[in-house]
This record gives sequence, structure tokens and C-alpha cells, in this order.
Amino acid sequence: MNRRIYNFSAGPAILPAEVLEKAQAELLSFGGIGMSVMEVSHRSKYFAPVLEAAEKGVRELLNVPENYRILFLQGGASLQFSMVPLNFLKTAADYVVTGAWGEKAVKEAKKCGRVNVILSTKDSGYKSMPAPDELNFSADADYVHYCSNETIDGVEFKYDLDGKGIPVVCDASSNILSKPIDIEKYALIYAGAQKNIGPSGVTLVIVRDDLLEKVPENQFSMLDYRALAAQDSMLNTPNTWGIYLVSLVCEWLKEKGGVAAMAKINEEKAKIIYDAIDRSDGFYRGHADQPARSLMNVTFRLPSEELEKQFVTEAAASGLDGLKGHRSVGGIRASVYNAFPVEGAHALVDFMRDFTQRNG
Repeated sequence: MNRRIYNFSAGPAILPAEVLEKAQAELLSFGGIGMSVMEVSHRSKYFAPVLEAAEKGVRELLNVPENYRILFLQGGASLQFSMVPLNFLKTAADYVVTGAWGEKAVKEAKKCGRVNVILSTKDSGYKSMPAPDELNFSADADYVHYCSNETIDGVEFKYDLDGKGIPVVCDASSNILSKPIDIEKYALIYAGAQKNIGPSGVTLVIVRDDLLEKVPENQFSMLDYRALAAQDSMLNTPNTWGIYLVSLVCEWLKEKGGVAAMAKINEEKAKIIYDAIDRSDGFYRGHADQPARSLMNVTFRLPSEELEKQFVTEAAASGLDGLKGHRSVGGIRASVYNAFPVEGAHALVDFMRDFTQRNG
């Protein structure tokens, strides 16, 4: 097998080697049945335990109570930008915008009704996160929506938002399962799988039962959370292969000690890189304000765009791939999700030091 490189891609992102190896071993004959999991019917006795294991894994890792449904849908977080307001925006909705993904969510919600952007950090360049006392919710809001980690700018909420009685909806695509959360503060959480949960093509939705009761009648079936929950994520044919990999990732996470243990590892990885940035005498400049720094996406700049292009090219040649910043902002972005190894963070820092010596 060719040597595995360090994959800093923002998503689809690195998967645990143990998960890939198990999937490889079972590729042609899942569980010894003589068929791949990609070939079995989603309604068969072979797939039912896979779906059950994926749901149980998420429920155990995040301590999800029984009054929440766990769904594995399609369409990514981008479809959730539309599904949330289609199902729940009746009078108005509050949105907290701390980056590009929050902006996209607002754009879609406005097609469904009145949206109140109660706070935006755009004017400060999406470098900060609001303190809890900065959030003033509208009295008539049906829900409040926010993105817990903005991958493009590398900023992350350090607390679970308290809606003070208003249902909280969270896009947790890039930091789900990376740390413990107080799940009961949320009415609905959604997350594209391709960063911390599994491969692209699966969207995790965790929704509280009482919110399902608010879904309007005559909703489009495939956009109706209540209908999707009633059919256990199988209103249509789900991404069976993706759900299988989600179950393996959950198994891997539990073997690593769960989300609390993973949070400590994630803090260690991010600190290694941020410390290198802070000790570079300004050669590397972090984008996010220190209190808002993401543990998942470390974003920084170099003295010039020419040096940034050189950095990305030489890093890739050294086995450090996927470091180019998002096309909308440029710079460098090192995504260090759950499956990314601590050794990779050290390898990046070694390269950063060498690059500084040659170009500083």
C-alpha cells in the first residue's frame, strides 16, 4: 500500500485508518453474508443492525435522550438550510451569523419568511464569536439558528447556545462529536457527515419530538422531518454505505474513550499549531481572535499570497495535503478533525519552521 499522507482537507476529510481497514476487509462480504453492504437491501435483515448501530452510536456518544429522533438523511447541511425554515418558520426566525455558512443559511431562510439577523460578526471580518449576553432574541421567534463552527474562517462557539425558551437549531457539521455538548439545550442539530462522522452523502439530524409536532400538514414528503422520522430515515433508499461507515466511526470513537477523550486530543492538536503561529514573530498570522479560535479548522496567513501558494505546493510535496484556504478568503487552512493524528500536527509545525527559515 502507498504511504498515507497527512490530509488537512476541510471535507470530505480524513477517516480513521481503523475504520477504512475494517470497511476494506468487509467490502466484498459484509458480516460473511457473501455480499457487500453496498449491495444489500436497505429493508433487509442484514442492514437493519447497521442502521441500529449507527443510531445507537450517536445516541450513546452524545447522551441523546429518548425524546429525540436520530435521522440519517441526504442533501447535506445545505439542504437543511432550506428544510429548517420550510418546517418551522411560521412567524419569524432569529439567526446568529458568524461566518459564510451562517450567511448561506440566512439566504435560504429568507425565501420562507421573516428572518431576524440578531447578531453578525461580518463587519469585524468573521474573526470573533459573541458572548452569551450579546444575544438578544426576538419575542416572536419560532427558533434561533446558529453554526457552532465556521470552517472557512476558523471560528468556533465555546458554549452551547441557550435559547431562553426559544428552540435552538444548530449547524454542527464541522464539530459534531468533537467534544461533549448539552444536547438538551437543542431542539434540532444537523451535520453533514463528511468531516467528523463519516463520508459525504449522509446528513445527521437530531430532532426533539416536540419540534416534530410543529411540522405543517401537506409538507413535501422528502422535506418533512415528521415523515422522515416516521419511516426511520427510510422514506426513500438511504445511503446504506455511508450509514455503515458512520456506525464504524462511532465504534472507533467509543474505543478512543468517547467525545470527552476526543476533546482533549483535539485541544492538543490545535494548540500545537496555534503555538507555532504565535511564536513565528508575525510570519504566520492567525485569522481568528484567540478566544474564538476553532479546534477543528486552524486558519492563518503568510506575508504574501505568493508565499502562501508556495507554502501549499511545497507542503503537498512533503506529504501535507489540503492546506489551501477556502477560495473565498485564501490563506492557509489546516483542518484537524477527530481522525486527524497528533503526529500530523507536529509534522505541519516542523514544515512551518523549515519554511520560515528558508523564506522569512
